[in-house]
Amino acid sequence: MKVYLSILLVFCCKFLHTLALDCSVMNGKLKQIDAGSGSVVGVNNLNEAFVLIDNVFTKISTPLKHFSVGPAGQLGVNSSFNIFKLKSGSFVQFPGLLKQVDAGGDQILAGVNMNDQIYCSNMDANNNWPSCNSPWVKLNGWLKYYSCGPYSCWGVSADDKIWIMKDVSNNVCSGSGTFVNVAGSLSMIEVATDGSVFGINFNKKLYRRIGITRSNPSGTHWQMMNACPNDHKHVSFDLGVLWVVCVDGSIRKCTI
Repeated sequence: MKVYLSILLVFCCKFLHTLALDCSVMNGKLKQIDAGSGSVVGVNNLNEAFVLIDNVFTKISTPLKHFSVGPAGQLGVNSSFNIFKLKSGSFVQFPGLLKQVDAGGDQILAGVNMNDQIYCSNMDANNNWPSCNSPWVKLNGWLKYYSCGPYSCWGVSADDKIWIMKDVSNNVCSGSGTFVNVAGSLSMIEVATDGSVFGINFNKKLYRRIGITRSNPSGTHWQMMNACPNDHKHVSFDLGVLWVVCVDGSIRKCTI
């Protein structure tokens, strides 16, 4: 099935040339990266967490295995699936257990747990915590990776199918309540603060979703891009810059 979906994704792009990006190599190595609201964060294979300060990835004291930044703040999870949120300059534990988190929505949080169950947190619950004891809303379905933007959230399931949740807002993080399948196959996906969508498939190829607008949040087709000399591992986008982690852990800063 993965092979079929991968062929389908390539078919969707076969009339588009692969876009070679203009990239510079950053110092350091990471396994995961996230950019949003003018900040860039990431983690390495040792679960050490970093924040980009003055164009240098600077290690912070809190170990994390996944790290996200965006309009909803800075959010991370550690190897025990505990959630930590930056509050008043320090990371404090947030209720719940997740394996992957996202802070890229309009002041909403999102993520999936170790059973691929999907959760989100509305703006009021996020901003008013800890006065809110139950900040998470459980969504129907199962995803291994979930990322939100200003008006939609995208995810990929265990079989690498791609799904979109439309009509997401800061007060209704659950959106329309029904996931819609999008043609193609990806292993991870990220939605930027401006609604742009990028992802990487199981063959480590990088794609961008073309044609996304507020009135057509699912866009029209995929375009293959190339940022790494070999293959790609993780991707994020903010303020015109695409941040890519290559399979060897090296970091690329690309202008698009």
